[in-house]
Amino acid sequence: MIKRLFEIIISFVALILFMPFFLMIILAIWIESNGSVIYKQKRVGLNRVEFNIFKFRTMKQNSDKEGLLTIGSTDRRVTDVGFVLRKTKLDELPQLFNVLIGNMSLVGPRPEVKKFVDLYDEEQLQILSVKPGITDYASIEFADESTILETFEEPEKGYVNEIMPKKLALNLEYIKNRSLGGDFKIILLTLLRIFKKK
Repeated sequence: MIKRLFEIIISFVALILFMPFFLMIILAIWIESNGSVIYKQKRVGLNRVEFNIFKFRTMKQNSDKEGLLTIGSTDRRVTDVGFVLRKTKLDELPQLFNVLIGNMSLVGPRPEVKKFVDLYDEEQLQILSVKPGITDYASIEFADESTILETFEEPEKGYVNEIMPKKLALNLEYIKNRSLGGDFKIILLTLLRIFKKK
């Protein structure tokens, strides 16, 4: 209850503070490419319930039909504005609305698409016993995931066999030791990681 109240207050205040960025990002996306500003994608959340995750659109329209993973720093599907948004993680800002709605937390295991969740074993499915979040230890550890994927001959297979198990292991560790203090630490580490990449 305390965590939920904290998240409502923080996400509401953050949305007000970031409103100028929202407006500038919306304008930049509109000017560069046709299509909706917000990208919605089905993800699997708490208790295996699917929901729409919100992001600023960083790719050309219907690019997800060519694959769910972003490969490398020069994926031709990503727009120029999109590259900046992804690098700074500003594309994730609309997920503050997910937090207000209640299908996401500020901190928690990043939600996956059903295609990959269907590959989880029984232990890994425990991750779905907590609400997914905007950031977690796996997000920090694999902040350069798209660049790592570029090194694999078959990126999707590399993701499933190499990256996903490591991310899930970090998430399971988080679940075992989660606390409000730990969440603050993850938020701080996330911010430090973002500013370090700039």
